[in-house]
Amino acid sequence: MEKKSKITVIAESGVMIALATVLSMVKIIALPMGGSVTLLSMLPIVLISIKYGVKSGLFSSVLYGFVQMLIGSDFNVASLADTAGTLVVCILLDYIFAFGVLGLAGIFRKKGIAGQELGVLFAVALRFVCHFLSGVTIWGAYAPEGMSVPLYSLTYN
Repeated sequence: MEKKSKITVIAESGVMIALATVLSMVKIIALPMGGSVTLLSMLPIVLISIKYGVKSGLFSSVLYGFVQMLIGSDFNVASLADTAGTLVVCILLDYIFAFGVLGLAGIFRKKGIAGQELGVLFAVALRFVCHFLSGVTIWGAYAPEGMSVPLYSLTYN
């Protein structure tokens, strides 16, 4: 990639991360223990991956994960973590990996529209898996009495 196009990718990625961040603040549904349904906040990130490929997509999506972690949510993760290990796993599963996998949306981008759609579904499914695993390993203690932890994580996520 020539220098000018690298600069273009970086600049466009920055704009898309900013747009995704703004869209993440438009909450359609805010969940009580953290997380929310937002207005298309993943779209700008997956578009970077589809337009420029997985490498640029992963860079942008991981950076977006850090931004989301830094701006935080209404739910204080650090106060709930029992140990430093729990906090690290939470940061990895709920932010770095969960947002990072969105960068894989461009994995089938050269296969036309069907490949792009498949890539987006793949990335979103992996994001769900990250949140589900986090729910099972970290947040399962908050499952209602009598409800299995995997079912709690599945329904919450």
